[in-house]
Amino acid sequence: MDVNFIIFGVSVCVLQSLVLSLASLQPFDLLYDSGVDAFYKGDYSDVVRYMESALNSFSEVRHTRITCRLRCRDQHRFGDFKEDTFFEVILYRAHCMNECIEGKLGPQSMHKVSEDVIQDFSRRIPYNYLQLAYRKLGQLDKAASAAHTYFQANPEHVEMGDDLEQYKALEGVKEEHFVDLEARPHQKAFFDGVKFYDKNDYEGAVSFFEEALTEYYRADVECRALCEGPHYFQEQDHVLNKYSLYELISDHYTQVLHCEHECVRDLATRPGRLSPMENYLPLHYDYLQFAYFQAGRIEEALACALSYLLFHEEDEFMTENVQHYREILGRDGQPRKEAEEYLRRHKQELDLLQIGSQNLGVPYIEGNYWSSTGGREDANRIPSGTDGWMDYVPISAKKNVTVAVELRDGGPLLYENVRLVLNSEALNGSQRVVLDDVITDDECSELKQLAYSVTAAGDGYKGKMSPHTPNEKFEGATVLKTLKYGYEGRIPLKSARLFYDVSEKARSIIESYFMLNSTLHFSYTHLVCRTAISGQQDYRNDLSHPIHADNCLLDPEANECWKEPPAYTFRDYSALLYLNGDFDGGEFIFTEMDAKTITASVKPRCGRLVGFSSGGENPHGVRAVTRGQRCAVAIWFTLDPLYRELERLQADEVVQSLDDQHMWEHGLHINPKDEL
Repeated sequence: MDVNFIIFGVSVCVLQSLVLSLASLQPFDLLYDSGVDAFYKGDYSDVVRYMESALNSFSEVRHTRITCRLRCRDQHRFGDFKEDTFFEVILYRAHCMNECIEGKLGPQSMHKVSEDVIQDFSRRIPYNYLQLAYRKLGQLDKAASAAHTYFQANPEHVEMGDDLEQYKALEGVKEEHFVDLEARPHQKAFFDGVKFYDKNDYEGAVSFFEEALTEYYRADVECRALCEGPHYFQEQDHVLNKYSLYELISDHYTQVLHCEHECVRDLATRPGRLSPMENYLPLHYDYLQFAYFQAGRIEEALACALSYLLFHEEDEFMTENVQHYREILGRDGQPRKEAEEYLRRHKQELDLLQIGSQNLGVPYIEGNYWSSTGGREDANRIPSGTDGWMDYVPISAKKNVTVAVELRDGGPLLYENVRLVLNSEALNGSQRVVLDDVITDDECSELKQLAYSVTAAGDGYKGKMSPHTPNEKFEGATVLKTLKYGYEGRIPLKSARLFYDVSEKARSIIESYFMLNSTLHFSYTHLVCRTAISGQQDYRNDLSHPIHADNCLLDPEANECWKEPPAYTFRDYSALLYLNGDFDGGEFIFTEMDAKTITASVKPRCGRLVGFSSGGENPHGVRAVTRGQRCAVAIWFTLDPLYRELERLQADEVVQSLDDQHMWEHGLHINPKDEL
């Protein structure tokens, strides 16, 4: 074989590898991790470099996937339905997308990222690191922008809201610096339209609402393109050789279709919120019909009013408006085509989803996508006369929903030394209690020493050293891990057993005090310490643990707490037993559902226990620990034995084994009849 040919072939391979490496985009999760590491090292220039690169990489990955999927869809379309051509198009489209994406990003395997990292970017966590780093570097204008961007997705972050007010008073920081760097174009245009509308600038409002609609339908296309990725239903565990080709295709397509159908909810949800804005898409046409009317453009007003009726056919006020516009024009009109096509597709998808869901054996319930719950009344009605105009309020008022919880507390404390310090009334809430002297000073010291020996950074937090704030280190250990260490002789077995016994004592007290008729089962037990990181306590603007509820997703804007995953919906009661108080900050706080109004504050101390029901009636958090280390035994309980903590059951077996061994060693043999 020709040596030159071999050399040429090798050179081509090297060149191809070089081109591929140059085309590769650095994975945003690795850049993000490097930024976090730089933060803990105090290298704030690197924090900025890595975090900005991570955000750019995240955006580029998203943009490339959308662009390639849409381009390949246009290049390889389905013609007349034939089985062979159908699969041919699928294969060509898949090949097209792989080539397109890898040509821009590099191997797709590089950009497979954990769901936890995706959630961090969705919650805009990188901007929290950025605003802290910018502040350290004296770049206050950029710090203000990053803080504002973070706060838009984390409105419950009380301290960040306060700091934004402080930023406004700083020299060099201007109003234009407070911009949302991640603003969604369709939502930004919509809210700009509302501002002009409220100023009675109807021509300006029309311009922004039309832009909002254009951006909305563009965002809908992008959202649907992103749905074409991998999917998995937890209810099913498919094995390739168990299902036919058509069943597998039907399964995956149904999941994609479900994702696409839910884009309407995604586009109506503001960053950091759980519930969508009510009646969001129809509201565009609602605003426009009135703005066009005020601007004297009746034909456009009629088209928008008719478009609104596509979503709400029975709306009597809009029907009257349509009739009024027809009388002025002397003719009828037509609804906007984009609204007709959108709803036509929406209804077709619903039919397909119901068929697909039946095939999967998973029920599908259509959401109330265009809900409009009160608040409109006569405010948007066009009078038949020329005067008597009423203020127009298109956005419906949210219901003030509160969680009703039966107040049952004041039961016996069971232990002689335990003292009631604050009950629900004193804590300005329901199902709340603070008790002292649950354990002794010596027991606190022993458990604190145990924490030094057995806890590991990130243990209990999916390996994250700082899961709630970058300014503190979190370390933890479970009961089972502690007992195993004791059994292996790595720590005193007596101390490990104390951890187990103390948690059992807390369960008995909570069960009795809240007068529960059912047994409380352990859902999770955690010995946890949080430590203020030296050098990172200046300008603290966060909580040690943000305001939340334990069994539902807190939505302060909607005044709701949604019992849906990823919340631990099965948890019913919570307890925190503190081991020390020799640190600064770290107060436990209860708030209203707005996540801002503090109703009670509790300073930890040795032997103090805070107990409460786990639902939306008890939002809570922890103030920043600014010096020292705060340690506690955190316990969550469930009334449903189905959700008992598996590790706890294993720990019970270890303790039983130890007790049995102890009895044999001391000659206390068990009667065989007792075992039966």
